[in-house]
Amino acid sequence: MKNLTYIFLLIIFWGCSKKSPEQEVVSYPRVDSIQELVNIAKTAKELPLGDRKVYLEEAETKALKLTADTIQLEQLSQISLAYLKLEDSLGFRKSNSILLKMAEEANAYKILGDSYWDLALFMENKGVTDSAFYHYKEALKSFEQLPVDSTSKSLRARMYYNMARLQDSYKDYLGGEISATTAIKIFDELGDNYRLYNSYSALGMLANGMGDSEKALKSYEKAREYLDKSTRKNKADLILQNQNNIASVYLNIENFDRAKQAYQKLLSSPNLKEEKPETYEKALGSLAYSILKVDNDTEKANELLHEAFMLNVESGDKYDRARLHYYNAELSAAKGNTKEAIDEAKEAYAIAKETYNNDRSLDALRLLNRLDPANSQSYFEEYNQLDETISEEERTKRDKFARIRMETDDIIEENQLLTKEKQLWIGASLLLIVFGIIILVIISLYVSNSRLKFKQRQQESNQEIYNLMLSQQGKLEEGKQLEQKRISEELHDGILGEMLGIRLILSGLNERDDQASIEQRASLIEKLQGVEEEIRTISHELNHASYEKFHNFIVSLEDMINDIQKSSGMLCSFTYDNKIPWDNLLGDIKINAYRIIQESLKNCVKHAKSKNVSICFQAVDDNLKLTIADDGVGFDTSRRKKGIGLRNIISRAKKIKGVLDIDSKPGSGTTINMSIPIKYVELEVPEKVNVLNA
Repeated sequence: MKNLTYIFLLIIFWGCSKKSPEQEVVSYPRVDSIQELVNIAKTAKELPLGDRKVYLEEAETKALKLTADTIQLEQLSQISLAYLKLEDSLGFRKSNSILLKMAEEANAYKILGDSYWDLALFMENKGVTDSAFYHYKEALKSFEQLPVDSTSKSLRARMYYNMARLQDSYKDYLGGEISATTAIKIFDELGDNYRLYNSYSALGMLANGMGDSEKALKSYEKAREYLDKSTRKNKADLILQNQNNIASVYLNIENFDRAKQAYQKLLSSPNLKEEKPETYEKALGSLAYSILKVDNDTEKANELLHEAFMLNVESGDKYDRARLHYYNAELSAAKGNTKEAIDEAKEAYAIAKETYNNDRSLDALRLLNRLDPANSQSYFEEYNQLDETISEEERTKRDKFARIRMETDDIIEENQLLTKEKQLWIGASLLLIVFGIIILVIISLYVSNSRLKFKQRQQESNQEIYNLMLSQQGKLEEGKQLEQKRISEELHDGILGEMLGIRLILSGLNERDDQASIEQRASLIEKLQGVEEEIRTISHELNHASYEKFHNFIVSLEDMINDIQKSSGMLCSFTYDNKIPWDNLLGDIKINAYRIIQESLKNCVKHAKSKNVSICFQAVDDNLKLTIADDGVGFDTSRRKKGIGLRNIISRAKKIKGVLDIDSKPGSGTTINMSIPIKYVELEVPEKVNVLNA
């Protein structure tokens, strides 16, 4: 039958793990295939232990190939626990070591805590309780890193409960009481009745160990209250356990009457012998001893002890057998059979030493000292030596537990200090960074301000240079006008005066009567009149042009436009409204309009690659309208980044409160329209010179 089951499981596993051609290209194993291997190893009890370990090894190999950290760690955790349940020490230690390292590197505190928990159980089963206690503490530290919720609280409380159990075994009663009380507080918040029962039971055992029977009984009664509220399936078994704990307290304080009642009640439980033979055997022996002490009924006690011995032999529990031999020694002494009592006491002592049952060893030596006065000195010395050894051993172990707690507390305190120090360093770094940013901002603002000031000074210098240029051109024009006036005056007052004198003289010659003289004179006079009229006309034209000619702003624009046209080969047309007194405009309007036109023409040459450009300056209502249109390549006006030339045009337009509109598309040329409010200054215009009409 077992072979058939084995073959059936192999077929199932082969079918589940076999891959199709499409699946063979996948480089990572499936999680469910790992689970199948683990489940077979855990549940297939029909398989030999070696085969079940092979399944676990294969599952571990596949799990180590997974890439997702959380999934991989979860699978490795299940595999490690399966090794522990199979009692494969080597496999468990190996897998647990790998898991601890990976979980710590990944800061997977839940899995890290579970791994330490598994290792603590392993050490506890091996009897290395100090290491078990240490790993429970490490598990607690890991669970304390988890977010605070009902699950993490329960995990922390369970670690406190486990530590309390171990502290009781080494008589670290004070530390154990602290651990148990902490667990009770957390379980009470969670309303976990079953674990409250366990924790109060642990507290009862600790109180019993300290000799505080009243507190022990209260703890066990409290445990029973929470047990009644719980819904555990093994509730009936736990009730028996609680009754046994209460009975043992009465036995320890030698309240044999109450102990007898408690054990009788316990033994009256139905099916106790069949379902809990070990509990039945212990209760039977304790009842026999209680009856012996209360009723001195040696016959009944002997009957019960005999039955207890028979059950103990069947179970092979040598640890409890020392207790039964001790009770037999007391029974023999009560019967008056001292030799048999001494033999039973010696047997109890030998078994107690063999099973490291120190408390029973001391009880046996005390009994031997009482039963065998001839050898009482040797028993007394042996008792003292053993008691001292036990005390030293317990003290050492308590100190070791205390060191573990202290070291853990020191580590926690050190971590807290490191955390605070880290926070201080982070705060200081942030302050330095903020301070540095502030300094950089201040420097940046200072540099920007310096640039703006420099730019402002440069613009002021440009304005001054332009005003100087305008002033020089004004002086040149004024010189031209003065020269024209001088020439006009010379022509009018000098040449015309002399010619007038000649005309008068010639007119006097008209008195001659000969016909030839008359005709000649008339001809000369007519010619002189013509010359006079021509000179007069020239004089008037020169004098009028000096005042009607355009002044320096328009001339400057024309010169600049002509220079750009000659140097670039681009055709430029310039039209303007001749009714506007251009030179009366504010200097800011003239210099900025001049620079805008200049920059626009440069852009036409450099960027737009224009062949034709038209510039038009005219008045519209109370504004000057400047239009510059080209047939160049154009550009996208929606782009955020603008060239420095375009930014300068926009900046200059704002300075003179102009409204700027740029219309352009790639391939369609560019048109710049700008409307500028007209502002004039008062200028002294030289009066026109009155030319005498001859």
